Amino acid sequence: MPTVVPLRRGRILRVALDRASANPLYRQIYSSIRSDILTRQLPRGSRLPSTRDLAEDLEVARSTVVLAFEQLRAEGYLTGVPGAATCVSLSVPDEHLHPATVDGPNGMARRRSAPSRRGSAIIEAAQRSAWAIGRTPRAFRVGVPAVDIFPVGQWGRLMARRWAKTNSRQLAYSAPFGYMPLRTAVAEYLRGARGVRCTPEQVLIVAGSQQAIDLCARVLLDPGDRVWMEDPGYHGARGAFIGAGAEVVPVPVDAEGLAVREGIARAPDARLAFVTPSRQQPLGMTMSLARRFELLAWAGEAGWILEDDYDSEFRYASRPLAALQGLDQAGCVLYSGTFSKVMFPSLRLGYLVVPDALVDNFAAARHLTDYHSPYLEQAVMADFMHEGHFERHIRRMRSTYRARQHVLVESARRELNDFLRLDAADAGMSLIGWLHHHDDEALAVMAERAGVDVMPLSRLATGRPVDPGILLGYAGVDESQIRAGIHTLRDVLHRCPPRSNRR
Repeated sequence: MPTVVPLRRGRILRVALDRASANPLYRQIYSSIRSDILTRQLPRGSRLPSTRDLAEDLEVARSTVVLAFEQLRAEGYLTGVPGAATCVSLSVPDEHLHPATVDGPNGMARRRSAPSRRGSAIIEAAQRSAWAIGRTPRAFRVGVPAVDIFPVGQWGRLMARRWAKTNSRQLAYSAPFGYMPLRTAVAEYLRGARGVRCTPEQVLIVAGSQQAIDLCARVLLDPGDRVWMEDPGYHGARGAFIGAGAEVVPVPVDAEGLAVREGIARAPDARLAFVTPSRQQPLGMTMSLARRFELLAWAGEAGWILEDDYDSEFRYASRPLAALQGLDQAGCVLYSGTFSKVMFPSLRLGYLVVPDALVDNFAAARHLTDYHSPYLEQAVMADFMHEGHFERHIRRMRSTYRARQHVLVESARRELNDFLRLDAADAGMSLIGWLHHHDDEALAVMAERAGVDVMPLSRLATGRPVDPGILLGYAGVDESQIRAGIHTLRDVLHRCPPRSNRR
């Protein structure tokens, strides 16, 4: 129970002390008085008892109260000098952090916390994509790599060695495009593995592919410009374009990828086309060579192409496919990739290959956004690539992902065959389960409550309705977790009511 100390004018001071707490008594007194001041239980100008009287009432040493008062006086909550009356300050510092609301005619407090229309659209787009951010990896979360097999020890040794060699110059601000040895390593890798035509001077190191997309939106788009988006497609790109004030135009995909002619019919004046040609996100098809040339011909006349090569390293049946950027003769393709899917998500490093004509523009935009990526992580990543650890790790991940996909397909066919169709693929980190009788959004909600994550395909569609399906990520969990997740999902499907009609 708090100790009640009477004050003048009928006011009281309540001080709750817990003598068993590890928190010192003077801090408890300080916190109680400060709280009463901030909640205006002690109005400005109120006179407090002397330190001697309060110590007697609280049954503590006077020095304990003196310490509390000195702290409150130092922070501006109390006024007065030792030996004189102590009062609550007329201007309390925290009041500036908690402004009073102003009541309108209807008695409701007026607020200025509502975002702009564009801000509201950004929030809505983010809510579609941030449903599993910050949570521990579990079945069947999409976009999560096999962090359990990452060579943590090797990375730690490289980081310690690099830090030991770091000098004061490297702790200062650096170039917006990033650490040159890493840019060189990325350019060499992309030329050999992906057929990308670039120099190190064109490689911009960014905080993951999401920042690459955001920078493209900032530099290339004006408010009101139209952007082709694959439908269904990557929600993170949609959010970045909305954030730039662009109008997103959903363009359907078929077995050959983005339907370019349909895009021209819907928005011939579009400024940008966002595509995932190596492996369409989320449906998984590869854009045909004829479609690639068709898209390049459109962009050569009208605008830009942003090629997102988000998981091209993970192809099991053959070598990764050559990038669309390598066919570009007009300098209209920007190519983005990420280390988050190959290394680990919290590294937050990616790259954007920028046409020569735009290098200065992107350098300025990156400078105004956040200057540059962290030096140490870039330097260690460059060492990781130059010493061969990167390619070895990719080979190991391909083997691991192939095995985990096999377990997912076999387990699903054994336990979920009555509920969905799941086919194997020769690439990627996730598969689509096409539902026979259930609504994908309702199933996703029930599955999350049961401890598994499935991404409803409908959440990735912008224009036309899509057949109900769920994305099942298998890369970030081991075989035992996959089997357990399938068993849990089977129980959820048994309990989930079937949809009333087919879309």
